[in-house]
Amino acid sequence: MKPLLPVSASDVPALTRALAAALDGGAAVFPVAAGDLVAPAAEVDDDLALVVETSGSTDAPKRVLLTADALTASADATHDVLGGIGRWLLALPGHYIAGAQVIVRSLLAGSEPVSLGAGGFDPRAFAEASVSFDPTIPRYTSLVPVQLARVVDAAERDRFIAAALGSFDAVLLGGQAAPAELIARAETLGARVVRTYGSSETAGGCVYDGVPLPGARIRIVDEEVQLTGPMLAAGYLRDPERTARAFETDATGTRWYRTGDLGAFDADGRLRIRGRADDVIISGGVKVALGEVERAVRALPGLGDAVVVPVADPEWGERAAVVSGGASVSLDALAEATDAAGLHPAARPVRFEVLDPLPMLASGKPDRRAIRASIAPLR
Repeated sequence: MKPLLPVSASDVPALTRALAAALDGGAAVFPVAAGDLVAPAAEVDDDLALVVETSGSTDAPKRVLLTADALTASADATHDVLGGIGRWLLALPGHYIAGAQVIVRSLLAGSEPVSLGAGGFDPRAFAEASVSFDPTIPRYTSLVPVQLARVVDAAERDRFIAAALGSFDAVLLGGQAAPAELIARAETLGARVVRTYGSSETAGGCVYDGVPLPGARIRIVDEEVQLTGPMLAAGYLRDPERTARAFETDATGTRWYRTGDLGAFDADGRLRIRGRADDVIISGGVKVALGEVERAVRALPGLGDAVVVPVADPEWGERAAVVSGGASVSLDALAEATDAAGLHPAARPVRFEVLDPLPMLASGKPDRRAIRASIAPLR
């Protein structure tokens, strides 16, 4: 057993030093938000390097246990897919797996990440930080959709920011589904956007643009996406029951992570996520995956931030409701969008509401619990 060291994620140099020591067998690291330096436990197993607390939009927080081998396998596979080691820009908090992995990848590349510093994400700071990169070395960064949207909005008005965005050899984009329109706008500006899928339980994204990283594998069991590979987490801190529910070992001895997401392979063999298994409603006797409805309506202009939640209906049981942070659209337009996506008529949204600002979690994801609580039942 060895110590678990709490480190402020806002102190990037200290967190970088602590992660470097952890990868070398030193104390495991528990990155925390500024002002909260209480360790969740005194000691952990010797092979652990990092404990990351999740902040999912529907589940209660979990503390995910990651070994040095899992972090290294993920980072090495990422560099293999992107085309080699490079310099990383840290634009996400280090207490989230995407931010911590930027630091890990940097360490394995023999460098330290370029950090945006304290304060909220700002497109100009993002652009100015990119100037410090050596132009002969590949440059990478990792963003969530809300950050990319801010950069793209600014880049369409500012050539300096546009040039900075286009200078990155890859922009990893994860955390939640991104509107196709946002990706198209970013690519028009010269950005190479790589959509990632994964979680803290897989040491970050382990499926890039629908294809698993080297060493990772995907299977679909009863429509649920399950993942395996050397980047899998060891489980959850002091929570054996939740660990047993999330991870299972098959007859061959292979350990799988049950994501709770619904998915399928498309005609090209790429993974396509339909939504959360716990976000499927029964509407008039028909199963409706709200994630598919959300993907369809986000294709409409101005609805890139739209969130689809269930609303109780006395006749149908539950129906789909769309909530946006500002733009407004008719129910007819929403119905046309879901019909065009090939969804069943039961998937047509029956309510549209604006919540400004849209409730968000600290991770940048929409707070679905708060959004759902704001929607009154149909009468």
